[in-house]
This record gives sequence, structure tokens and C-alpha cells, in this order.
Amino acid sequence: MQIGDRIPEILGKDQNGNEIKASDYKGRKIVLYSYPKANTSGCTAEACSLQAHKAELEAAGYAIIGVSKDKEALQKKFADAQGLEFPLIADTETTLLQQLGCWGEKVACGRRTIGTLRTTYLVDEDGVIQKIFTPKEIKTKIHAEQILDYING
Repeated sequence: MQIGDRIPEILGKDQNGNEIKASDYKGRKIVLYSYPKANTSGCTAEACSLQAHKAELEAAGYAIIGVSKDKEALQKKFADAQGLEFPLIADTETTLLQQLGCWGEKVACGRRTIGTLRTTYLVDEDGVIQKIFTPKEIKTKIHAEQILDYING
């Protein structure tokens, strides 16, 4: 997906088994972020950064939604362990990840693999992508601050 595209209506099921739809957020902006694997250092740093700045993001009109290939049980364990108060979509079939364009080839430790590309989409009140943070741009420990800097100009 690119800037100007509308995110899919059906986003998937979260860590609690709730179906998450784009229309659930009609009139609200969304920080929709993909991450490779729950409970890993980079993904934990990123999620904790977003949780730590959740109130500021909400004050700017944004809800947070995470998505990875992890199963619901692992997403729940991750959310509970880190105190995450936002949905984590369990996209085990990579349907949403593929639709978003953040599932593909990447290089890790000199090895080429297929997996989740860490990406963040800022979505407006109508479900349209306004900004994309690419894997090269994202600094996991301060990602929420990167988003807030962009939002605040």
C-alpha cells in the first residue's frame, strides 16, 4: 500500500479474539504498525515506546494497532507482559501483512528470509494512509517520539 490508499476493512483478530475492523475507528486516526515477532528485543522496545506515549498519541487523535504473524496466545502473553493497552492483531496467515505490503524479503544477519517488514502507517479518520515509516526509518526505542515529531511538524 502507498500514501493515499485506504487500509483494508477487516484487519483481523486481536490478542483477545476480537475482530478488528477499520470502520471501528471511523472518525479516529490510527497508528497501524507491523512488527516481526512478539517478545523480541526490538519489537518489545517499539511496543513499549508506543505504550509510553499512548496518551500523547491519543491526545493527537490516534489509536494504536499492532500486527504480526504471531498467534493470539503469544500476542496476549506479549501484551500482558508489557502492559500494552492496544490491540495486537494475530495475522497468522499474513493476510493483512501482505495487503499492507509489509510482508516480503528481508536480510537478517546476512541471510535472506521472507517475513514481516517493520513498518508504520499513519492513517487518517477515513482510513486513508497519510504517512509510511519504512523499516530503515524506524528506531524502535524512540519510535513513538518519531511519530509525534512527524505529527507535530
